[in-house]
Amino acid sequence: MGLSGPAIADTNPANPGQLTYGQDISHHESGHDWASSGAKFGIVKATESTDFVDSEFARNYAELDANGIVRGAYHYGHPGNDPVAEAEHFLSVVNKQPAKQGDLLVLDLETTDGKSVGEVNAWAKRWLQHVESKTGVKPMLYSGWYFADTYGDGLEQYPLWVAHYSKAKGTVTPPGDWKSVAIHQYTDDPVDQNVSKLSVDQLKALGRK
Repeated sequence: MGLSGPAIADTNPANPGQLTYGQDISHHESGHDWASSGAKFGIVKATESTDFVDSEFARNYAELDANGIVRGAYHYGHPGNDPVAEAEHFLSVVNKQPAKQGDLLVLDLETTDGKSVGEVNAWAKRWLQHVESKTGVKPMLYSGWYFADTYGDGLEQYPLWVAHYSKAKGTVTPPGDWKSVAIHQYTDDPVDQNVSKLSVDQLKALGRK
C-alpha cells in the first residue's frame, strides 16, 4: 500500500507468523465487555451522517483506553450528504474525548445513497482529505472487498480495513490498487471480528501522533 509515514509490513514482528486480533462494535452491542474480549485493538462507531452520535461511543472509547487496547473511532458515511459536513461532525464528536497517541480514525464506506461510482469516489476522497488536513493523520478506510474494488480508485494511499467473510482470517488479498490490507474483518458472529498482520505498535503508528 502506498502510504506515507510508517510502512506496513506483511508480518507481525512481535509474533512472527501471528495475527493481531481485534473487534469492532457499535451501540447494537450495548455494554460490550472489552476487559474479557481478548482484543488487542478495538474500533467503535462514533458518528453517522451529519447528526447521529453513537450512544455507546464515549463508554467504548474510555473502556478501550482503560484496558490498554489500541482504539479507533469510525464514521459511517453517506455520500448523499456534504463530505466536509460529515467529516466535521465526526471530528467534533471524537475530539470531545481525550486524544491518545495511536488512536485510529476511520471512514466506513459501504453505501452509495444512489450516487454514481465517480461521485462516491470523489465524496470519499474529500472526506478523507479533510480529516487528514485537520488531524495530520491518514484515516483508515473500511469497506467490503467488492465495494472497495469498485469505488476505491485512487484511495490506495489510505490504509485499508476490508470485510471479506468467505476468506480465512488474514488471507484476504487486496482489492483494486491496494498493495496490502491493514485489517481483515473475517466474521460478524457473534460480533464483528478482525485480524491484522500488523503488530500493536504498527497499528498505533497509523493513528494519532
